[in-house]
Amino acid sequence: MARVRIVTDSACDLTDALAAEHGIAVVPLSIRFGNEVLVDRRDLDAAEFWRRCAESPTLPETSAPSPGAFQEAYEAALRDADAVVCLTISAELSSGTHQAAQSAAQALGGHDVRVVDTRSVTMGQGLIALAAAEAADAGAAADEVVALAERVAGRTLVYGTIGTLEHLQRGGRIGAARAMLGSMLSIKPVIQVTNGIVAEESKQRTRSRSLEYLADKLRTLAPFERLAVCDGAAEDIGRFLALLDGIEIRTGGVSTVDLGPVVGTHTGPGAIGACAQLLS
Repeated sequence: MARVRIVTDSACDLTDALAAEHGIAVVPLSIRFGNEVLVDRRDLDAAEFWRRCAESPTLPETSAPSPGAFQEAYEAALRDADAVVCLTISAELSSGTHQAAQSAAQALGGHDVRVVDTRSVTMGQGLIALAAAEAADAGAAADEVVALAERVAGRTLVYGTIGTLEHLQRGGRIGAARAMLGSMLSIKPVIQVTNGIVAEESKQRTRSRSLEYLADKLRTLAPFERLAVCDGAAEDIGRFLALLDGIEIRTGGVSTVDLGPVVGTHTGPGAIGACAQLLS
């Protein structure tokens, strides 16, 4: 049976250790602070990113990988595999990344390279990649891995609460008027990824209430196959994790990862994400 390798991009927020353990290749996006361009994971880790955010007079921006970066990852994977399945950030959030992945696949027309839009981001995307890699390791063919990834994507949830509306407003994710209103009223919205798009799930009047609301919501949706919490330099991450104590998860406990530069660029510091897979 053909061996399948998994490729994704660095919006997935998988740790290097998790990616290596499951044989997942991660193609990095780039982060720009003013005129300085840094390659995610190569020139910039999460800790350095958040330090720069605190010191930089300008907000960071992201840029998609080149088709060549994806092609290089595909070619490396194909040295010991017969097929590649590439799982990208939602095309609604980064059309450039998804298009680059597709262009690279087309450039390798003689090889079996499939590109799947996860319609997700951060560890929602990462959990889909993990499920696909486990299926590939178990001997699933490319068609089976693609079908499984699409099914898992359909039961993957991404929620978050953010510390500031400035980054979302500057990045075009919400309007200036709503950002101003939220700031004036100290509203702390809970956001979600729906059909590949970031949307407001609810409005909470305080940060404390937003954490409690999100934890309560997760408890009503549990049990989960997997649950990952993403820490965007949030001082109260420990409190949120305590609110999740005892929540039912089939595969291990709550995984905690850093919210990386790609997603952190758009959420700003203080964001906490919760990414869950519903049971099949």
